[in-house]
Amino acid sequence: MKIALLGYGKMGKAIEEIALQSGNEIVMRISSANASELTQAKLQQSGAEVAIEFSRPETAFANIKTALEAGIPVVSGTTAWLDKMQELRVLVDQLRGAFFYASNFSLGVNILFHLNKKLAQIMEYQPEFDVRMKEIHHTQKLDAPSGTAITLAEGIVDTISRKSKWVKEVAGSPDELPIISLREANVPGTHEVIWSSETDEITIAHIAKSRAGFANGALLAASWLPGKQGCFGMEDLLSF
Repeated sequence: MKIALLGYGKMGKAIEEIALQSGNEIVMRISSANASELTQAKLQQSGAEVAIEFSRPETAFANIKTALEAGIPVVSGTTAWLDKMQELRVLVDQLRGAFFYASNFSLGVNILFHLNKKLAQIMEYQPEFDVRMKEIHHTQKLDAPSGTAITLAEGIVDTISRKSKWVKEVAGSPDELPIISLREANVPGTHEVIWSSETDEITIAHIAKSRAGFANGALLAASWLPGKQGCFGMEDLLSF
């Protein structure tokens, strides 16, 4: 598989390492230092069969758009740009392209997403339990809460009638779900969902041991996407 890496930070380099070990080829590496080299023509000339995009919120949409317009399917894990997702869906339809997005590509995290919704369904009928969340990431992570935390929170808010929205840090009313965000050195990612009553506390959590789990998931999506048309996510890939 010939891969264009749109974003060459920690995740891009982790994906490259595992991709090369698996016999894949990296035909383009785009970072902030050579961002001007990302053009439709150069993408097409590279022979890329798929683009994997882990860049920054302010550049993600433009990167994805360029690759799609070059006729290349895109796998993206960049967060904090999703206000443009509807615009992107329209573009994918117009171009008859293929786009895959996940806030987190870890198999373990996606199992947590599934368990989170199931537990929320149970807790709908257990009003004595309140819920809060905590996420910890490395100090270089720019967005807070993380995209993974937001996905977990939305899974709860969409299921529990007594919660109307998530909020950052401190809840101002009972219908709000608070997310505490911490940033510490050398932490790939920890997410906790805590349900608490006066007598019990139930916690479900995921702790990433390294970036390899994320990289493997992104590569699995990249090998699955070519030849398809439309917008996809981990639910499509893993068939939960």
